[in-house]
Amino acid sequence: MSSELLDALVILEKEKGISKDVIIEAIEAALISAYKRNFNQAQNVRVDLNLEKGTMRVFARKDVVDEVYDPRLEISVEEAQTINPNFQLDDVVEIEVTPKDFGRIAAQTAKQVVTQRVREAERGVIYSEFSDREEDIMTGIVQRQDSRFIYVSLGKIEALLPQSEQMPNEQYKPHDRIKVYITKVEKTTKGPQIYVSRTHPGLLKRLFEKEVPEIYDGTVELKSVAREAGDRSKISVHSDYAEVDPVGSCVGPKGQRVQAVVNELKGEKIDIVRWSNDPVEFVANALSPSKVLEVMVDENEKATTVIVPDYQLSLAIGKRGQNARLAAKLTGWKIDIKSQSEAEQEGIFVQKSEDMLVSQHAFDSDDDDME
Repeated sequence: MSSELLDALVILEKEKGISKDVIIEAIEAALISAYKRNFNQAQNVRVDLNLEKGTMRVFARKDVVDEVYDPRLEISVEEAQTINPNFQLDDVVEIEVTPKDFGRIAAQTAKQVVTQRVREAERGVIYSEFSDREEDIMTGIVQRQDSRFIYVSLGKIEALLPQSEQMPNEQYKPHDRIKVYITKVEKTTKGPQIYVSRTHPGLLKRLFEKEVPEIYDGTVELKSVAREAGDRSKISVHSDYAEVDPVGSCVGPKGQRVQAVVNELKGEKIDIVRWSNDPVEFVANALSPSKVLEVMVDENEKATTVIVPDYQLSLAIGKRGQNARLAAKLTGWKIDIKSQSEAEQEGIFVQKSEDMLVSQHAFDSDDDDME
């Protein structure tokens, strides 16, 4: 043992964040293990380390008994009192048993065990750090790729980006910097395992929190997110403050805030709509950018029938039904879209004097949201 060990422990504590006491405990356990294994000793032993002096001593611990059955673990009262007259029955006597040639074997065995303990402690530190970051976003660097995962460096550890969580419109190359959403942090026999995503709706939510101060400070609340990653998303926003325009806050001056999110998601289109507690208004808003004539609500089935002008039908449904599908996810309501002429034929809609009964809210519109 060397006094340099103390300096090494201090450096490990600073650089790795591992407690010096944890490493000392590991060294003591390693030395006990080495002593028992290499010197065929089974008795109860204790190791005394003096890091400042760089000394190491091994003591056998023996119980004081009337009659000795196992001399490796027991010592008679008479023999114990020859060491110290004050020893009594049931006391524990410590006798130094440090072998002369213990140093080399002990150091080799201790090194293996200490390395393992240090690795385990380091894994524990990493797990604690990243388990607190679950459902958060981090910037990582793409390292490599195989048929199942893209490996993304998050600094102290590599995260796994599964193929199912990769955006279809993105190509990932080594050294690319990407923002990822941490979906799961779990302990494994090989250490902490972190799974990340580029397609999770939470990524969109966190990106808006970073770009929109009003969302971060709670002035504007992001109520719900519906996402088809790489293609199109919808978010609903609300503010309890009448003077705050939640949609405008998310759009930002000249669309800068929403554009920053769009750029990060490689051109994914984003509709920002005003949330409402009234399903009629909310569903109509969610179908933006299409116009809505009327929304009929079935509370029992949590379903709605939406009437749109004939020329707006394809826009309301969207390409491959995407707009209607996202609107349903966003609102949590089933949505059945009918054209005006179809609804009139079925007798469920009569043209009112006003063409529009519900206002629409999309991030690129300049309607009169301010009251």
